Amino acid sequence: MPEISRFLGIVVYMLYDDHRPPHFHAEYGEYKVSIDIHSGIVQGRFPRRALKSLLEWYELYREELLADWQLAEQHQPLNRIPPLE
Repeated sequence: MPEISRFLGIVVYMLYDDHRPPHFHAEYGEYKVSIDIHSGIVQGRFPRRALKSLLEWYELYREELLADWQLAEQHQPLNRIPPLE
């Protein structure tokens, strides 16, 4: 589970050999979500405040997430993405 960012107790990661469409995963305590990079559709559950922060981060770094998705498809090391400040 290659971690690409961590902030406010949220761990963001991608998986190699994961199914399409391009997406990323996040965990916050016992909560887990996956978010489609193109549409922003969320699957899973997060507390409201944590989800709001995660979606804000996603909007800032959508292009970087797509670049990491392409690297993951090629089994290349993923780039770290700055945390939400």
